[in-house]
Amino acid sequence: MRPPSSPRPASAVSGSTDLPAQWRAWWRRQAPHRQDRLAALAPLVAVVLFLAAIASSFMYLRLEEADREQEAVKRDVEYALQQIRLRLLERQEQLMRVARDVANEEVDVEEFVSRSQSLISQYPELQAVSWIDERRRIKTSYAAPSLQTPQMRQVDDVLRPGETETNFSLARDLHQPVYAQPLGNGSDLTPLLQLHIPLATRGRFAGVVLAEFAPDALLRHGVPAEVLNKYAVALLAADGRVLAGTVMPASTGSRLLPWSSQAEPYEDPVAPVGNGLILRAQPYRTSQGVVGSGLFWLVGALSVLTAWMLIGNWSHTRRRQQAQQALVAETNFRRAMENSMLTGMRAMDLQGRITYVNAAFCQMTGWSEKELVGRTAPFPYWPREDLEYLIARLEDELNGRSTPSGFQARIKRRDGSLFDARMYVSPLIDAVGKQTGWMASVTDITEPNRIREQLSASYERFTTVLEALDAAVSVAPLGSQELLFANKLYRQWFGSQTHGHEMLVVRAGMPALPPADEHLDDVDAFAGLPTDSLTTGEVESAEIHAVELGKWLEVRARYLSWVDGRLVQMVIATDITPRRLAEEQAAQQEERAQASSRLITMGEMASSVAHELNQPLAAITNYCNGMVSRLKGNGLAHEDLLSALEKTARQAQRAGQIIHRIQSFVKRSEPRRVPTNTQEIVQEAVELASIELRRRNVRLTTYVAARLPQLMVDPILIEQVLINLLRNAAEAIDTAERPPQRRNIELRVLPRQEGDEPGIEFSVTDTGTGLSPEAMEHLFEAFFSTKPHGMGIGLNLCRSIVESHTGRMQAQNIYNGTECTGCRFSFWIPLAKAANALSNPAKPAKSPGVTA
Repeated sequence: MRPPSSPRPASAVSGSTDLPAQWRAWWRRQAPHRQDRLAALAPLVAVVLFLAAIASSFMYLRLEEADREQEAVKRDVEYALQQIRLRLLERQEQLMRVARDVANEEVDVEEFVSRSQSLISQYPELQAVSWIDERRRIKTSYAAPSLQTPQMRQVDDVLRPGETETNFSLARDLHQPVYAQPLGNGSDLTPLLQLHIPLATRGRFAGVVLAEFAPDALLRHGVPAEVLNKYAVALLAADGRVLAGTVMPASTGSRLLPWSSQAEPYEDPVAPVGNGLILRAQPYRTSQGVVGSGLFWLVGALSVLTAWMLIGNWSHTRRRQQAQQALVAETNFRRAMENSMLTGMRAMDLQGRITYVNAAFCQMTGWSEKELVGRTAPFPYWPREDLEYLIARLEDELNGRSTPSGFQARIKRRDGSLFDARMYVSPLIDAVGKQTGWMASVTDITEPNRIREQLSASYERFTTVLEALDAAVSVAPLGSQELLFANKLYRQWFGSQTHGHEMLVVRAGMPALPPADEHLDDVDAFAGLPTDSLTTGEVESAEIHAVELGKWLEVRARYLSWVDGRLVQMVIATDITPRRLAEEQAAQQEERAQASSRLITMGEMASSVAHELNQPLAAITNYCNGMVSRLKGNGLAHEDLLSALEKTARQAQRAGQIIHRIQSFVKRSEPRRVPTNTQEIVQEAVELASIELRRRNVRLTTYVAARLPQLMVDPILIEQVLINLLRNAAEAIDTAERPPQRRNIELRVLPRQEGDEPGIEFSVTDTGTGLSPEAMEHLFEAFFSTKPHGMGIGLNLCRSIVESHTGRMQAQNIYNGTECTGCRFSFWIPLAKAANALSNPAKPAKSPGVTA
């Protein structure tokens, strides 16, 4: 009785029924182009799988056939090895009996040769038998007639060192039969297999019986004939050399392919010999294999034909899908381009009926595509007041009289507002070259019109401003005599020609325009240079005197890229005659102020100068009175008179030097800068200031660095600065009432570099009480002084002189802990700027100053 079947689980039933539904749902979710691709690839995959199955079947059958052949080879080779082993063991037994009789001295040489001859004649594989005594000397030997002469052993010969002698020693040591490697004495000699059987006489080694076998005879008589007929059998040495038999050449094709019918060879060593002799067998190819089967070729041909047809169909389907996708992409691209462009497109047929409008046109007018397509004139976006003009333009459009530059019209939106538009009309041609209508592009130009009006108004304002400028403005291109722009003042000064522009540029030392008759092949000085670096460069400026106008002009020039791309030069000339006059007056006032300062300094030093002059004058008077008195008494010798006159002359010369220094210092002269030795400036200033210092009982210490370079300065002005600083230092010490040991001033002149600029620094350090913070803030302001009767112009002039030499001046207090022990004034003159300074006086500095 059949047992009742157990019911299937509900989950398994629902899973099996849901699988097709899930597959259909997945298929519907795919895109159409993906469904087409999968549908085209499925047959191709099926054919590929079919071909793979066919190839796998052929591979399996061939491998199985090869395994059967290999097993048969192995079985037959083992049978042949057994036959060879039995034959060798049989010969070994026979030779061992002979060796035993020889060892027992039962066989002499003649009997040994007779028995060897009998064995060789009965067994073809045995080629030679030799009797070798313990001294390796051949007592007797017999070889088969077929053995070559070089391989025959001669009586009384001694074994030479080599493999035979080595095997002889091995048999002597082991007292056992030893098989030797096959040897051949040359490329034409037959390789032989040796067997060494030791001889033992009363327990003593007495030599060996050497038997030599021919491998080819051993193979021919030892291997059964049925094995030789089925296989290519060969005997190989240990190194792979073929000793006997035949070896099939290796197949060039891969053995893993189904059509590779050559079986693998089988090798196994011969048992008595060991690894020195190997039997190899490989079956002959007796059939065409699977490839020779007609079924194989039929199935292969049908498979290739099916695959070729399916691949061709798939390639054709793929090209159609690509063309379809390209068409869809192109259509989407054109639709997206039309919808994204701001230009409205409108198509009409030859009767003037609207056939197409894009999204931009609908957005411009406010009318939808459904409301416009199919409409004829008058169209709803035409303003009522422009109907006649628009109807005329429509007739021109339908008759092909529209201009390539288009026409401008006003268009009304749906809400009633108007905007300016420009319309371009072109014929609409179909695929066969026939005109089917007209295509018009509509561009909203309301904003460009507004910008154009603003630019026009801006240009008018800009021109008005340039015409009203108090500077002459001109623009001229390089390499041309054309004047692109000139404002009103330029035209008043120079007219409407470029000679004024050229005159300003040449006198300002700027690159001038080439002459009008310059050769066309010549180029200007800026040829090859990038124009962007010229137009973004700094403005060149210079001051010139226009004799024709009787004016001083400040000329500024720069390069611009004109509206047409040409490189032009703009020149702006400003009348600076009033400013030049004011600067000249200021320079004269500055010069007078410097001279007045020197006079004031000498006036303040009058008592000291008088005291300084009084000493040489009193000495002169004394010398003169003494000489008069001694001359009256006739008591003056000639030598004494000469000595007194020389002393009087020296005192007069000293007084003259003092007066000359004061005269050189206070006289008014034009400022001039010359190469000056720093040591001489310091010496002259110290000579004049020492008068005041001695009067105030102040000691001066001077240090000037050696080998200082020359300065391009005005020496009188620098001396004035040093004298002023030394006098201020002496007055500060006198005001502080320092004791004699602390009444010191130090003057140091050293080279110093600020940044990358080398220069020379002058510093004056006193031992006074220093300056208060309030005085330090206003130190260089004009008319500020810390002295009760000071005028407040000394330090101001000092700083102006230093800055006119492109230098810097500063002051700082010196502290010893919290106590201020003096003040240090210093000024620095750069070497490079001083050497390159202009010969004319610099403009007076605007920084105020004060005398301390």
